[in-house]
Parts: sequence; structure tokens; C-alpha cells
Amino acid sequence: MSAENSEHPSSPDTQNEQRSWLERISHFLSGEPKTRTELVEVLRDAEQRKLLSTEALNMIESIFQFSEMQVRDVMIPRAQMVSINVDDSPEDFIPQVIDSTHSRFPVVGENRDEILGILLAKDLLPYCYQGDLNFNLQDLIRPAVFAPESKRLNVLLEEFRIKRNHLAIVINEYGNVAGLVTIEDVLEQIVGEIEDEYDIDEQDLIKKYSPTNYSVKAQTSIEAFNEYFNAKLYAEEFDTVGGLVVHHFGHLPKRGESTEMKGFTFKILHADNRRVRLLQVIPKQKDKKQAAS
Repeated sequence: MSAENSEHPSSPDTQNEQRSWLERISHFLSGEPKTRTELVEVLRDAEQRKLLSTEALNMIESIFQFSEMQVRDVMIPRAQMVSINVDDSPEDFIPQVIDSTHSRFPVVGENRDEILGILLAKDLLPYCYQGDLNFNLQDLIRPAVFAPESKRLNVLLEEFRIKRNHLAIVINEYGNVAGLVTIEDVLEQIVGEIEDEYDIDEQDLIKKYSPTNYSVKAQTSIEAFNEYFNAKLYAEEFDTVGGLVVHHFGHLPKRGESTEMKGFTFKILHADNRRVRLLQVIPKQKDKKQAAS
């Protein structure tokens, strides 16, 4: 026995505890039938013993749920899809591409069920850079990938990986377009929300970019908003700015939609099929002062 072991002999309780853990691991690896509940219990016990991080445990449990989820559970509904009509001129759809901040857009024909392909925003860059908008949109369209609503997310993710796709058009049992799903929508079910350049730190509920341009987290309390902007927003049944803005829209708005209320313009910067996350806020009174200057 080494000097180190002789100075710190294991107590009977510690030895029993280690033996118990080893027995559970041996049982886990024995190949006998196990239930998911038993497996989760072993993993949670490992997390408590610091053999597994909390983040890793949460991700593993998310993967268990992920394997049971279907595309319909995470897709962006058809009503919230930002699509481009093949007959639109570049002057018409390029501002929409810029305003939406998406990177991929379904291109539709006579109706929204006729998906002709996908337009990548980056394919427009050479034309915009050269100032040449005399191009044929159909020449830039890439093939669309389709996925049924009932497809499991783990299967779709594997298809995304193998075929290097980032977006799929979701179709229902009748073959009609039900929405779309991106690889980000899928991965967020495992790793949590993936923030983009329009997200701000949790601590910065309100961020100022200029006197006429602010970003505001939808979870910001109305009281905090009023204090920051010296405003008078009020709604007895709502506590957050997001809740008030959604109520004012009368529906769950999608990215790019805007509305005016109490001297402010509220534009949706980030929203999914469940809630609004981030708003652009433009104080209209300051806009007027700027215009007068």
C-alpha cells in the first residue's frame, strides 16, 4: 500500500458506497432489459456524485425526449413562413429578405402549396454588390427538401447531417404545406435555445443602439419599460412587454411584423411558433425630433 493510501484509508461507509455504485454500473452494463426510468435514475445518481455534469445530464434527458418528438412539434407554421413568390421582382423581394434576417426562403408559385425550391440569401450577394438586379430568380433556386409532419426529429436530424441540408418544407397527410423546420429548430430541442445576433444578454433586457433604435427582451416587465423610457404603457392583465405587444397584435406575430402603440413602434426581431422573444423599439417622438433637425 502506498503512503498516500495509508494516510487516507477508505472508511467502511465509503467502500460500501463505492461498491453500491459499481454494482449499479455493472447492472447497467450487464445487457439485461432496462427501463428508461432505471437508466435516468442511474444518470441522475452519477450527476449527484459529480461524475456527470448537470449540463450533460440535461442534454441526455433532452435526447430521450427528442427521440419521441415529431416534426409537427417544432415546425414553424405555414402562416408564419416568410416565402418569396417566383413572379416577384428583385426590387420587391430583396427588401423582404433583408428585413426578415433569414438565410433561406421557400420560393412559391401560384399558391403557397406550390414550393418551387429554396432561395439562399447569400446567392443574392453578388448581384446586390454589383448593383445588377436584372437576374432570373429561377436560376438561383435550389431544390427543396420535404418532410412529413409525423417524421421523428432524430430521423430528420440524421437526414440533415447526411445530406447537408438546413431547412425542410413540412407537409401534412394530404400533401399540403404545413410549415417549415430548420436544423436550428431541431438542435434547440437538445441543447436549448441557440441565440443569434439579434439576441442580447439575459442581464441586458433593454439595449440601446441609438436614440431611435432599441432592442427589448419580450420578458421585460412593463414597469421596467416605463421606467427606462419614461413611458405610460399599461395593461392590468399583462406583466411583460411581450404579452402586451402580442395582445395588441391580436395574434402571435412573426419576425418582421410591427405595430404602433403609445408613441412607440414595436417590431418583432425574434419569435418562434410559441412566443415572441425579442423586440425592436423605436420611440416615435424621437423620430420626429430627428426629422426636424
